[in-house]
Amino acid sequence: MEAKLQGVFAPISTPFFENGDVNYEGLAFNVKRYAAAGLDGYLALGSNGENKSLTNDEKLKVLKTIIDNKGEGQVVMAGCIFESTFETIMMAKEMEKLGADYLTLLPPNYFKKQMTDDVLYKYFTDVAEAVHTPCLIYNAPQYAGGVGLSVKLIDRCSKHPNIKGVKDSSTGNMESILFAVRDHFTVVAGSVNNYFTCRTMGGAGGVLSLANSFPEITVEFKKVIDSKDWDAAMAMNDKLLRINRVIGGAGGVAAVKAAMDMNGLVGGYPRAPLVPLTEEAKAELRKKLEGFGLL
Repeated sequence: MEAKLQGVFAPISTPFFENGDVNYEGLAFNVKRYAAAGLDGYLALGSNGENKSLTNDEKLKVLKTIIDNKGEGQVVMAGCIFESTFETIMMAKEMEKLGADYLTLLPPNYFKKQMTDDVLYKYFTDVAEAVHTPCLIYNAPQYAGGVGLSVKLIDRCSKHPNIKGVKDSSTGNMESILFAVRDHFTVVAGSVNNYFTCRTMGGAGGVLSLANSFPEITVEFKKVIDSKDWDAAMAMNDKLLRINRVIGGAGGVAAVKAAMDMNGLVGGYPRAPLVPLTEEAKAELRKKLEGFGLL
């Protein structure tokens, strides 16, 4: 299974019209463009996809749109993110019917104080045992109300037959996770910020927000690392870190979508209460991206 996850994946954005409706045609256009760029696949319905702003029916339609338009051999991970085990399993089964290759599970967090390692282990394993589709656990405390996954918990989950890997978007934990599980568990970086470390220390790949706006450059970065041209890889890592700070690091989802629009993709609007960038902010972003030679 690990071989299927090696590479670069886009945590695919969900484009909305100004009135808040999902732009499914725009989403399909983006997926086809990403396939042509050589991405290895997608994380659907993650934070970049504004998971929590979508209804359950919309989530399934977004996932179906991505699966129907993906390229041959591309992998689709589906963010199955809910507070209760019951609702997570219910959605997981629907996503399984649509043909998701993996289910990505973020820890519940509303009852944060009760989310001990034992409780989270039972949550992850209960879901993993209710479906045939392999599961990934997602370590992103910034999107889970401060609930992170300890290395001990990740190692424990790695021994479950239907939990196949971890996506790590936390800060400062990649090395510890890799040391603990890299020999028997897929570890995927959740950001450009830890992708280089992940790859050079034995990790399988990265789910990179930058791939939403500029997929080609992330594919090229993967190839440079694969070539083991470390001088070129370190120089490119430096450049991508700076680009990433200019886009998502500064403006979040709205900036990612604005950069997509500038690069001929369908970024569209974020869904309220998120607001789009101001025209002034867009002009400043364009100027900086031009300075990197991206536009």
